[in-house]
Amino acid sequence: MAANLEPDPSTTDARALMSRQSFVAALRGYVLDDLAAAMRHAYESEVEPAFERAHGRPPRTQDEVHAAMQSSAAFKLYSSIRVNAQEMVWRSVIPDARTGLADLENAASGTPEARAGTLTLDDSLPLPANVADFEIHLMPGGYAPDTSALAGAVYDRGLAVFAAGMMGRNQDDIGLSMANYVKHRFTDFHPGRILDCGATVGHNSLPWALTFPEAEVHAIDVSAAVLEYGHRRARSLGVPVHFRQMNATRLAYPDASFDVVFSSMFLHELPVEDIQRFFSEARRVLRPGGLLLNMELPPNLELTPYDQFYLDWDCYYNEEPFYRAYRDQAPQALVAAGGFARESYFQFVVPQYSYMTEPEFVAAVRAPPAIGQQTGRLSSGVQWFGFGAWNRP
Repeated sequence: MAANLEPDPSTTDARALMSRQSFVAALRGYVLDDLAAAMRHAYESEVEPAFERAHGRPPRTQDEVHAAMQSSAAFKLYSSIRVNAQEMVWRSVIPDARTGLADLENAASGTPEARAGTLTLDDSLPLPANVADFEIHLMPGGYAPDTSALAGAVYDRGLAVFAAGMMGRNQDDIGLSMANYVKHRFTDFHPGRILDCGATVGHNSLPWALTFPEAEVHAIDVSAAVLEYGHRRARSLGVPVHFRQMNATRLAYPDASFDVVFSSMFLHELPVEDIQRFFSEARRVLRPGGLLLNMELPPNLELTPYDQFYLDWDCYYNEEPFYRAYRDQAPQALVAAGGFARESYFQFVVPQYSYMTEPEFVAAVRAPPAIGQQTGRLSSGVQWFGFGAWNRP
């Protein structure tokens, strides 16, 4: 799939691009906060009461909520503006992505070899259909186009606009929050080798190397384009990570070779059968006493029908076809299907590490908040949901 990533000469003025990106970021914030709140109000004040009058009960499933919301003006406005804002994210960053790639290469070239990490690509690796056949997140060309490294630059810059300042200084808050959760929750656990699967450009891989500086950190993805960019990005930041092109369902690592296998916002991009294969492989490469840890959106079984509908919006309108199928699963059952003992399973919610003091974060780790509508959804007041299991001997 060839990406349409060539810059438009009429939109390359730096100040104009910065203004456009700032506008798109603000628009997304407006959609995810103000318009989302207005849509919920329309549901609670109009749509749900109308459904109850017609059926003698409130909606019981997200499908009933979704069907009832189809005729709501608030839903139509939210959806139309959000889809357009998502497309505008990519259009706002594509014109200067090539310049950003060159700047990154210059910054990376000065990194000492000891802090350079490695990059290993595999030209023979087949691209799985869940990546090859979809422009996930409506990103032009998808995550693995023919254009080397440029897709990684578009993704990196797009995430900065998409997040609108809510993902940490280097778009790395998920990794920082998860790694520091492990550090402060399991104080006797000191991982020596850590593997991040579905890592894209390594936003959430580098925080593990920063949190556990004595550990060797590996990051894998099926896309050479994002890995090439991720390697340059890590070098420019002076954080040694080993990037390797690999499918997480067939890990080319020996048995019992890692202490942590991690993923972030990865599982919902996989068919359910591939999640099970990934977990089986994770268990195989984990050492006895090793940890499987995943940051994800919370499962539907934890949420109300409306919140299920709201979080699964992406499945229907944001080119993420496996999104709902994943969220309809029970994480504990998926972990067990991968060979982990059910009793080793745990789940948690943490606030964002980047926006708290260390004592505040530690207190939150020891008394985690409840799972709710703001868990995992990138908007004001976001919290991260995670789950995992120990590889018990």
